[in-house]
Amino acid sequence: MSKTLVCNCNSSMPLEETFFKQHLPGHTKIYDGLCRQEIGQFIQAVEGDDDVIVACTQEKELFHALSSQVEKPLLAPIRFINIREIGGWGKDAKASQPKIASLLALANLPDPEPLPTVSYDSSQARLLIIGPGADVFHYAQQLYQDVSVTAMVSDSTPLPYQKNFVIMNGVIEHLSGYLGEWNVQWRSSNPIQLDLCTQCGACLEACPEQAIDLSFQIDMSRCDSNQACVKACGSIGAIQFHDQFPLMDGKFDLVLDLSEQAYLTIPEPPKGYFAPRKNAKKRALVVQQILNSIGEFEKPRFFAYQEKICAHGRNGQIGCQSCIDICSTQAISSIFEGGKGRVSVNPHLCMGCGACATACPSGAMTYVNPNVPYLANKIKTIVDTFAKTTNEKLSPTILLHSGPEGGDQWLEAVGRMARLQPKQFAGLPAHVVPLSLHHIASTGLDFWFGMLTHGVAEIALLATGEESPQYVEMLKGQIKTASEILIGLGYSARIRLIEMGHLQNIEDPVNLIFLDQALQDLHPQSKITPVASFSYAKEKRQTLEMAIEHLLLNAPLPLDEDQSIPLSPGALIGRVSVNPDSCTLCMSCVSACPEGALLDHLEHPQLSFIEKSCVQCGLCATTCPENAITLQARLATTNQRKQRVTLNESKPFYCIKCAKPFATEKMMQTMLSKIGSHPAFAGVAQNRIKMCSDCRVIDMMQQ
Repeated sequence: MSKTLVCNCNSSMPLEETFFKQHLPGHTKIYDGLCRQEIGQFIQAVEGDDDVIVACTQEKELFHALSSQVEKPLLAPIRFINIREIGGWGKDAKASQPKIASLLALANLPDPEPLPTVSYDSSQARLLIIGPGADVFHYAQQLYQDVSVTAMVSDSTPLPYQKNFVIMNGVIEHLSGYLGEWNVQWRSSNPIQLDLCTQCGACLEACPEQAIDLSFQIDMSRCDSNQACVKACGSIGAIQFHDQFPLMDGKFDLVLDLSEQAYLTIPEPPKGYFAPRKNAKKRALVVQQILNSIGEFEKPRFFAYQEKICAHGRNGQIGCQSCIDICSTQAISSIFEGGKGRVSVNPHLCMGCGACATACPSGAMTYVNPNVPYLANKIKTIVDTFAKTTNEKLSPTILLHSGPEGGDQWLEAVGRMARLQPKQFAGLPAHVVPLSLHHIASTGLDFWFGMLTHGVAEIALLATGEESPQYVEMLKGQIKTASEILIGLGYSARIRLIEMGHLQNIEDPVNLIFLDQALQDLHPQSKITPVASFSYAKEKRQTLEMAIEHLLLNAPLPLDEDQSIPLSPGALIGRVSVNPDSCTLCMSCVSACPEGALLDHLEHPQLSFIEKSCVQCGLCATTCPENAITLQARLATTNQRKQRVTLNESKPFYCIKCAKPFATEKMMQTMLSKIGSHPAFAGVAQNRIKMCSDCRVIDMMQQ
């Protein structure tokens, strides 16, 4: 049993105590100042035997500090939920109690099952700093006492007098890895090895061309290679002339890239790589971020992969590579073995956005943070609580957003402004329930349709501008497909994207006004269908198929049996078309299809197709030697999609010797037209083409 402490924050929220007593188990009363004059009630609650939920995030640190001083250890961590900016403040505050009850019900749900973890070890604290010398030396001086610094400069900058860290000159040629496992390759362009140089000045004195300066690097345009500096350096051995400088390599735990153009340009660089560029705010934080990254860490393994249903490759051909293309961390790569393709995910590079699972058409890649059934339980909790606590035929709109670093702070800022500047801001509407995800890219068409068929009125996704551009484009594509299906069936479009774009400065009131207005455009609506009876499945395609069947069954504009809704290219559902004039029924497409959508016949030369099983991966089209197959994204009726239909068939061709069928007439005609006129297949040899393999061997032996 849990005890929920709700505070109206000095009566700034219009909360009705009778409402919460009726609908909130474990609740006793509404507090006015739980963090101030009624703080004793909180201490009494944490000293009890119940789990504690506090409906306040403003004073989270205070409550944490007080709970740590209690003699009795806590049974479970205190849970905090924000009801103030999200529901208690704003134009609709008086009507927001069903939403607040839904948020509190979510807080009462148990935590998801723990995930397998991935480990990082950066305890050796080997830091590589690269970039212009002045910047590199500035940060090296700040960090050398806490970490093992290697400073690699890319220009001619006077060296620091005290050599407190390793100094090298070089240009990075390869950089890969992650926190604790960075592999770096570089090549120097100067004969003086700064890591060996003692800065004694002997080379400066000996150089007749004065080609060496206080950076202890040789201006090769002035040097005539008399190597007087080498003799002056003597046993130190820091100066070595090479026709081509060797490629060096090293391992580091962390990399600080101070270059104006970062070496790694991927949208989501791996952990342990810091590239603040010229951003003053990021540079001010980078030292502390580096120090906080030293040690041993664990993070969840965010994904699961089923190679069996992966549509990446067959027969040496690449079909789907959606996960590879969408990944912003380049954590996913292609592997072919024996002609069969699969993908490999480096869990250390994966940041857990879930976009790979959303883009995957077959469901081979699955996002598990949390898994679908757990997230579905959250949706059910919101819908059920909303239905119990309101007398109107109104269903909630669910606003999906990324967590604390993303949507939370934006929504809280809008709610705060709705309290402080009510003439300019309205805050979150009463029917809009925000739901925090690890990343908004982790849900797609299958889960959205599941939500709509289980009582959610509308779905909004908040993209705050921190997301990688390809994620936003992917979401737009799937929203477009969803809208084409819904509108084609007579529903209204119920999924939308609120895109902040370049408006990333949360401190700019103009940006908050934009978001506030976008939230006001989410008008109250009722659910689009009766609540479905099916349960969300862990398998993506199963959830998608059940949701589509439910939408088709309850459609305001049902499809006739010969009708279908055309969808934009790239949709996850559709059919394939076969040109019978080109198809030879070689059945290469059947062996390539990973989902069993294309089928052959055991007794007759016949190619058939089950539309429901097709994931539009395109492997059949890329495999077909005759280019006879094209994809057609569409939504047909449930009956059409389940039926096995014949795409092409032909009469069998019988062996001219034993009369055994071994090919099709069309295939034989095509073969004879291509090679029959060649001298090598004239006369008796041409007859052998018309024989089965056994008779062909016998005939050759007899001849």
